[in-house]
Amino acid sequence: MPIAFKEWAVTVRALAEGEQLITLRRGGLQQPSKPVRLAHERFFLYPTFDHQPGDLVRESHQPELRRALEEGVWSDGEPPLHTFVSGAPLQQPDRVRIRAWAEVTDHFTVHDPRCVDALSPFYVWTPDYAEKRLGWRGRQPLHVLLLRTYRIPRPVTVKVKDDYNVAHAWVELARELPFEGTPVLSDAEFERASEEIRGITAAASPEGETASQAVLV
Repeated sequence: MPIAFKEWAVTVRALAEGEQLITLRRGGLQQPSKPVRLAHERFFLYPTFDHQPGDLVRESHQPELRRALEEGVWSDGEPPLHTFVSGAPLQQPDRVRIRAWAEVTDHFTVHDPRCVDALSPFYVWTPDYAEKRLGWRGRQPLHVLLLRTYRIPRPVTVKVKDDYNVAHAWVELARELPFEGTPVLSDAEFERASEEIRGITAAASPEGETASQAVLV
C-alpha cells in the first residue's frame, strides 16, 4: 500500500500549487558515526486539520486557509473557519482528498534561525513556525527537506481510518495509487529554486551538513 506524509492541509495545498518547496522537521541528538536515513523518500501528501493556528500562516496566504478545508469531506459539513484556524482540536473529516505526491530531492541540517528566515520565500508559514509549531530552538538540528511535488491526474478521496489520526508523520493508505502526474514546477523553475535553497543552507552550514546526518521520522 502507498505511503503518505501527513502535513497541514494549507501546506499540502501550497506544495500542490508550487507555492512551497520545502518542509521542516526538528531533529534530536545525532551520532555522526551512525547516519540515519529518511523513512521514505517518495510519498503522497495527506492533509491534516488539527492544531493549525492561522497565525502561523503568513498574511499573504491567509485566504488559503478557507480553501484548505476543501481538502477534507465532513458528513456534517465543514467546520467553521474560526474553529479551524484557532489551533484547537477539530473533528476529523470522514474523508480526505489526495491530490499530489512528492519526492525528496535533497535535505539539509541547519541550526541558525537566520537560515530559516532566509528560506521564507519557499514556504507559506510565518518565520517563527519552526519555533512555535515544532518546538525548535536555535542550535538544535532542524531538517530542511526539499520536495519535488507532482499533481496526480485525478484527485481521489480516501476514507479516514482511526489509525490515520495517531501522532505519527506517516500513514499507509488503504488503496492503491500510482506515482504518476505532472510536476507543479517545470524542470527549469525547480532547478533555479533548488540552487537558491542549496546556497542559503550552505551559507548557514559551512561544514556542509547534508543528507548523511539528516533524520526524518
